[in-house]
Amino acid sequence: MPLVGIIMGSESDMPVMEACVKQLETMGIPCEVKVASAHRKPAIVHDWSSSADGRGMRVIVAAAGKAAHLGGVVAAYTPLPVIAVPMKTSDLGGLDSLLSMVQMPSGVPVATVAINGAKNAAILAAQIIGTGTDEAAVSAREAVVRLKEEMANA
Repeated sequence: MPLVGIIMGSESDMPVMEACVKQLETMGIPCEVKVASAHRKPAIVHDWSSSADGRGMRVIVAAAGKAAHLGGVVAAYTPLPVIAVPMKTSDLGGLDSLLSMVQMPSGVPVATVAINGAKNAAILAAQIIGTGTDEAAVSAREAVVRLKEEMANA
């Protein structure tokens, strides 16, 4: 059962978001990937987001570019924490995406990582999952500890 849902606005986001998927796989955290735009496929985003908690997910990572409303729309439909990954864009280099994501209205928090920061989104998701006490949480926390040890010893 996936613990992390990864949703992106376009297939063109997949090359960047592969780093998120790979990092989660390395940490032994199962994930589910969905492509659906907040603007072009709002009903699909609604259905996927509102059912994520009931399907066992604990964190959602939302990647989008330009107006980048996906993270906020997802956060509106789920009680789960949402981590936004702003995509680098041809127009403003991703600054447009970043500013859209960090300016969520009060009551709809969305954590945001760096532009194209897919790997950090995966690590943050693992840290969030790791705050629990069940087996999946302990495993996620141990994976984060191992990662930090590897970085310290590199």
